[in-house]
Parts: sequence; structure tokens; C-alpha cells
Amino acid sequence: MNQKRLYDGKILSLVIQDNKWEIIEHAEAVAVLVVKDGLVLGVVQPRPAIGQNTWEIPAGLIDEGESPLEAAKRELAEEVQLTGDLELITQVYSSPGFTNEKIYIFEAKNLQAAYAKPDGDENITLSWRKPHEIYEDIRLGKVASSAPTVLALSYALRHADSKHT
Repeated sequence: MNQKRLYDGKILSLVIQDNKWEIIEHAEAVAVLVVKDGLVLGVVQPRPAIGQNTWEIPAGLIDEGESPLEAAKRELAEEVQLTGDLELITQVYSSPGFTNEKIYIFEAKNLQAAYAKPDGDENITLSWRKPHEIYEDIRLGKVASSAPTVLALSYALRHADSKHT
């Protein structure tokens, strides 16, 4: 396997493998599903890469030396000022055709208030939504979102449906 490194950044690197494959090496990340009183907590924030605001579940990168669980607890506190018992739902690769970015998706239960200083460059607005309504808005393209958010919403909807059967 022959690799040529073309770029090294803060969170990603670009390499060419075997003079053929363009690969983005990306830091691992976490996302946290929060459901309370039948509503899902999301954050609305501007995303320059797509030129619009998104509605996403709280998420962020895993810092060096952090476990996915530690990162999820930190991100939850920083972004939405909550803590709780976190359980891993799944782990997925965001787009394995060109990046090795792995995302760990947790569900937070037994919520409690917490405080952590938000990242200075984030412009976040909290938004509680009914899972089926936000899922439908995303599906119809009315709201931009992320793959981890859609996966977490699917999980939330499946579990909400199982409680009613």
C-alpha cells in the first residue's frame, strides 16, 4: 500500500492511496440522542460547508486522549448544558467510500443540569422537536441535517413505536 499525504489539517488529512484512492483521514466523533417528554433535543447551527443552518443532535469531535463516552459527556454539557447516563446505541462510519471518520452515537437518560463552557466559535440554538415531525421535515428537505441525526431519530422513532404496541 502506497500513500502520499497531500494535506494535514486540524481535524482531517488528505491522502492518496495506491495512486488511486483519495481518502480523508478524519478525527472520530460522537453524537448524543436526548429524548424527554416525547421530544428530541437538537441544536440549530450554521454549517459553512453547506451554506445553511442544520438541525442536529448534539455532537462533536473526540479530543486526543478521550474515550468516546468521555467525549459524549463533554459535548452534551458544552452544547446543551446537560449530563446523564449515556448508553452507546451504535457506531458507524460517516461515509466509508472516502473517509475513515467513525461516529459513536449515544442515548442520554436520567438527565440532569450540567455546565461546561461552550466552544467559543459555536453559534447554537436549542430546539426540542417531536421526533416524527423533525424526521419528516428532514426527509422532505425542509430542514438540513446529518446522517447521525437521521440514524438517531430512526432509533428514537422505533423505540417510541415499540412502547405503543
